[in-house]
Amino acid sequence: MRILVLCTGNSCRSQMAEGYLRYFSGDKAEIHSAGVETHGVNPRAVAIMLEDGIDIGGHTSNNIDEYRDLSFDHVITVCNNARERCPWFPTTAQKHHRDFADPAKVNGTEEEIMRAFRTVRAEIKAYCRDFIAQYA
Repeated sequence: MRILVLCTGNSCRSQMAEGYLRYFSGDKAEIHSAGVETHGVNPRAVAIMLEDGIDIGGHTSNNIDEYRDLSFDHVITVCNNARERCPWFPTTAQKHHRDFADPAKVNGTEEEIMRAFRTVRAEIKAYCRDFIAQYA
């Protein structure tokens, strides 16, 4: 099974989802993530995932165009922007959508920003656990 996770910049939400999908699927699935743009992997996303024992520090920020020639069984959009900008993604894959808030857009103290990252991380973790339980 091959899964693609799409987001706007492939920096936070899709990176976290890729990490959790890999973790929960083990060797049952091949997981990729991409963005309609590339913003680089957010260092706070890396740090927040390490808190939960998942290392995404080696991930790269990839553009959707890099995956045009691959076929996927599932495509998951994790933000409304990606869903709106990529409804034409050429695949016969099952499409899934869940809009997660973008923690990188939170303003405030470092503690408030990290709290937002932890909240989104928990939501993405639960979604990914349930997704793999249902489809893998």
